[in-house]
Amino acid sequence: MNNPGTLRIDALAALLEDRGFESLWVGEHSHIPITSPSPYPGGRPLPDQYKRMMDPFVSLMAAAAATTTLKIGTAVTLLLERDLFATAKEVSTLDLLSDGRVILGVGVGWNRLELADHTDIPWSKRYRAIREYVTVLKLLWTEEEPSFEGEFFRFDPLWSYPKPVQQPHPPILLGCAGSIGMSHVVEWADGWFPIGAALEDLGAAIKDLHHRAEDAGRDPATIEITITDREFPELDVLRGYADLGVDRVLVGNHPLKPLDESKLRAGIDAYAELIPQLD
Repeated sequence: MNNPGTLRIDALAALLEDRGFESLWVGEHSHIPITSPSPYPGGRPLPDQYKRMMDPFVSLMAAAAATTTLKIGTAVTLLLERDLFATAKEVSTLDLLSDGRVILGVGVGWNRLELADHTDIPWSKRYRAIREYVTVLKLLWTEEEPSFEGEFFRFDPLWSYPKPVQQPHPPILLGCAGSIGMSHVVEWADGWFPIGAALEDLGAAIKDLHHRAEDAGRDPATIEITITDREFPELDVLRGYADLGVDRVLVGNHPLKPLDESKLRAGIDAYAELIPQLD
């Protein structure tokens, strides 16, 4: 949840790289509107960690500076709450300074009041808007003099640098769980990034995703699947995910129960022993 305290993210990143982990992921909330009741979809009072999240890109730059191979990802970036041109530059700069290690998880979020504080884009059009946003990001990252005329964004030819190291751009994973989101994954995302707890049957959802891809003329193998589920899934659970076609599992995330440093280090050490068994 990328809160201050526990273990600094640069120290955490170095520890993960040393233990053989593939990547480190952080989430994002620019702010949390004070409402009663909270719109938090978990059906409980909003976990306190949501109020204290640090900036993801500043944090990931610290993680990148402390490592050489560890991939750094966002889980997820709330694109519609961010300035388009600033985000394009932040991501490409981070990719450049990390030597091409960025994975960009994106989503529309769950807090419609938070979105409304940032933009006039209506909640009902959030998926249309994020599709267009990502379309423009790709143009800014790949074209020398891009221009665009759309429903939500428009601009005359311009220069936008630096370009990312990864070609054609950093992988973009869409965090979603519903039918509308799945159709967008197939249309424009490099990967699907669901919260496992939001799915009644992960295997059925993956089959549905693959069928949608085939119907759209896309090879299902081109859609990477990353999942975040329980705090510390055991080896048999991880193997089960792999058997279903999951490529990556995020572990150690629990917004209701912050981890103290001792438990965090113990979890890292325990998973480091499992990594060779999952290769």
